[in-house]
Amino acid sequence: MVVDSQRIVSSKQNVLAARNAWRILAASTPLEGTTSGGYDTAEQQGEWEPYQDYGHNHWHNSLIWGENINDFSIVGAGLIWGKGLSRDYPSDKNLPDSRKPGVGNKAIALKDCYSVTLRDFSILEGGWFGVLATDVDNLTIDNLKIDTIRDGMDIDCCKNVRISNCTVNSPYDDGICPKSSFALGYARPTENITITNCFVTGSYEVGSVLSGKWNRMPDSFSSGATGRIKCGTESNGGFRNVTISNCVFEHSRGFALETVDGALCEDITFVGVTMRRTLNSPMFLRLGSRMGGPAGANVGTLKRVLISNVTSYGAAQLPSILSDVPGYPIEDVKISDVYLHQIGGADDPGAKFHVPESEGEYPEPSMFGTLPATGFFLRHVKNLEMSNVEIAVEKPDQRPAFTLVDVDGADFFRVRVPRESVSRAFRLSQVGSFRVFGSQFVRDQESSHAVDNPS
Repeated sequence: MVVDSQRIVSSKQNVLAARNAWRILAASTPLEGTTSGGYDTAEQQGEWEPYQDYGHNHWHNSLIWGENINDFSIVGAGLIWGKGLSRDYPSDKNLPDSRKPGVGNKAIALKDCYSVTLRDFSILEGGWFGVLATDVDNLTIDNLKIDTIRDGMDIDCCKNVRISNCTVNSPYDDGICPKSSFALGYARPTENITITNCFVTGSYEVGSVLSGKWNRMPDSFSSGATGRIKCGTESNGGFRNVTISNCVFEHSRGFALETVDGALCEDITFVGVTMRRTLNSPMFLRLGSRMGGPAGANVGTLKRVLISNVTSYGAAQLPSILSDVPGYPIEDVKISDVYLHQIGGADDPGAKFHVPESEGEYPEPSMFGTLPATGFFLRHVKNLEMSNVEIAVEKPDQRPAFTLVDVDGADFFRVRVPRESVSRAFRLSQVGSFRVFGSQFVRDQESSHAVDNPS
């Protein structure tokens, strides 16, 4: 490894920090972690530490860390191998406890920085996070290859971030994960974010993507893979102006957009995405009231979301989900040019129609159990528009393609549903201003108010 710097401060295990511009050019020899400890001690935090997990609250216990620095890069075609970094799974006896002194749990951790570039290198076994960026503005992440044992990269409380051309294999956790936690001791939104031309997956054995072998995880692990793009779960500061485009998901939990800690989540675009073998919901939009932060915060908002040009093949039985809590609807959602192929196979069209709200629970698509829809379960939504949306199934499914509960204003144009579901394409409960028109196998209909109307 070649280091070119005006000032480098090196800790016991190649931890790098600087006050001025610096650059790392990775060579053929990997920068390796250690299995024998010796990492810098984790910082002391304030009373806000319980609001997010241990990994988000600390930066110094990392292979590479930087704080309050600017105008620097980590670039080059080399490898950062986080050998021995903890991922904080209590059941994992092969790696040390993250909370013990001298233990590291992140490959790269940056806090309170700006004008940063990470480019062209690879991360193997990155610990809890391959990259954790907290309050880092004007951040560029380009052409990273991350093959790791937990999250690939977490972008927390950051502004003006560009993530592009990255490959992330993360079977055990999320791939690319914007967050807005309370780790700074105050709420700061994550905003002006673009994620483009990236591949995320939870399908392959750790290390086999970087080696080029592409070994599949065993079938016994298949249902537990993660490997997705998710905004959340930590969401105290919220998300604004986020665009995710031209990405490929393979054997993952799909796309999740979550605000459950009282923040605004507004102006989100998800466009030009392909998914294969999604393990639960292809798309999961959730406004909840977990409220993991200081007392007194109000439930947040989730509004102005545009989803278009999305294809999903071979997804599990769970439909795509838009679900809020009563009194706080998801607002102003447009979904167009979407093809969703589900495995289907449900045999009870009325199963579990009254789905629990689960307002304060940790948000995951599986939180509601089996849902009474094949394509979309839509609850507590205001001003919804869908056009050119097709729901297909591998096996016959007796559930309606679309189930709407407490929806105010729903416009469906040119929708296609499985032929066996044509007679019950929609199930409506407490739905106002509903219209479907221009569809080949679904009759035009309009209703100003439907209390409980399977149709």
